[in-house]
Amino acid sequence: MPDITVVFLTLKLALVVTAILLLIATPLAWWLSQSTSALKPYVSTICTLPLVLPPTVLGFYLLLIMGPNGPLGELANYFGIKSLPFSFSGIVIACVIHTLPFVVQPIQNAFEAIGRKPLEVASTLRANPVQTFWRVVLPLARPGFFTAAVMGFCHTIGEFGVVLMIGGNIAGKTRVMSIEIYNHVEAMEYREAHWLAGCLVLFSFVSLLLIHAVNERYKGRVLACV
Repeated sequence: MPDITVVFLTLKLALVVTAILLLIATPLAWWLSQSTSALKPYVSTICTLPLVLPPTVLGFYLLLIMGPNGPLGELANYFGIKSLPFSFSGIVIACVIHTLPFVVQPIQNAFEAIGRKPLEVASTLRANPVQTFWRVVLPLARPGFFTAAVMGFCHTIGEFGVVLMIGGNIAGKTRVMSIEIYNHVEAMEYREAHWLAGCLVLFSFVSLLLIHAVNERYKGRVLACV
């Protein structure tokens, strides 16, 4: 049976990272979907970069940045945080950066799919930009937010390379399910590895099935309205 401590820590990490990413990705995705700034390609490229960077490369540079002499490490030390590497806070930061494109892109796509017409209609009804965003944009983009949340959650649960580079393999502190699978395989404990791997496969399958069902249901509502 899976170690309940490892499962709890993994779920805790995924929940924290997903919540932080939704807060960060929403304004960022809105800006990317609406902006015509010359900086847009560069910002978009930076947001997408974790998709193509090897996790060990990203983890290496994050380790330098979060180390005692790195800018983030010095900032953490200023606020009384002794060390970010090999801590839960450190792997949260690492997973937020590595999972960012999996959350930004679905929300950005949802915002772009809305088009200009609903925004123009809201403007003619004298809604200010804040009212338009909360009452028009967010309800129409709900499937994108659902997809982003599920993708971010699942990607964090399955993360291995960045977590290992930043957090190491500390029981009860940074040892998540993906690392525990590696430990079991290394120790030739295939039965235990099967338990954890099977749980992740089933969870991923159900999550993707939910995304498909929600998108199909939303698409059906839109066609019915048309």
